[in-house]
Amino acid sequence: MRRSRITAYVTSLLLATGLALTGAAASQAQAATGGYVALGDSYASGVGAGSYISSSGSCDRSTNAYPYLWNAAHSPSSFSFLACSGATTDDVLSGQLGTLSSSTALVSVTIGGNDAGFADVMTTCVLSSDSTCLSRISTAEAYVDSTLPGKLDNVYDAISAKAPNAKVVVLGYPRFYLLGTTCLGLSSTKRTAINNAADYIDTAIAKRAADHGFTFGDVRSAFSSHEICSGSSWLHSVNWLDITESYHPTASGQSGGYLPALTSNAS
Repeated sequence: MRRSRITAYVTSLLLATGLALTGAAASQAQAATGGYVALGDSYASGVGAGSYISSSGSCDRSTNAYPYLWNAAHSPSSFSFLACSGATTDDVLSGQLGTLSSSTALVSVTIGGNDAGFADVMTTCVLSSDSTCLSRISTAEAYVDSTLPGKLDNVYDAISAKAPNAKVVVLGYPRFYLLGTTCLGLSSTKRTAINNAADYIDTAIAKRAADHGFTFGDVRSAFSSHEICSGSSWLHSVNWLDITESYHPTASGQSGGYLPALTSNAS
């Protein structure tokens, strides 16, 4: 009797595990068999990762970007890579939603940083004093509080309307600096404030994504120990030879930071 109970328990456990794995596989297959549309800004297009697709022009879409890598690994029925360097929420609305449809199974989007003045914040902090940097960051955070949520709502509402059956993964931004270590360049005050600003916008984006029933892909833990000032940074610091690549993920940041965040949340 005791042996038969153990056998029954093990059998039920294996059956439950099998069903769970089957369900996960089916969910992943659904994401792969439908169409995949990748939206967003330079962090989604792959600026800083090299290997740019010539036909993408100034959008600088890279074959090392997380959307391109996910497509290569999963072979969805269609792939529309529309993310573009410099894009804002208004740019997504006006130029990146055309291929969304009821057959779209997966949408990824990274957007909001340019709305909040990402490039100007970093330029100010690199070239100006601590106090000027902190003031500019404060202005950006005020925008994140007052205006960005509505901008994100507009984008997310449009995605839901055009692709009602899609799984939507909203990916955030990494912290830029490893703190508590000796590092040339920006002061500790500036580095701390910039990291706090990344947390600030990620919190706002995650809240809006959750309120729309979307999944937030948080990349900050993946980039931990790979920030600027670490021994193996996945982010460019100031690149005077190609200034547009400054403060963007490298190819390793795309494959090691962003791709896992999309993959783990795409099913």
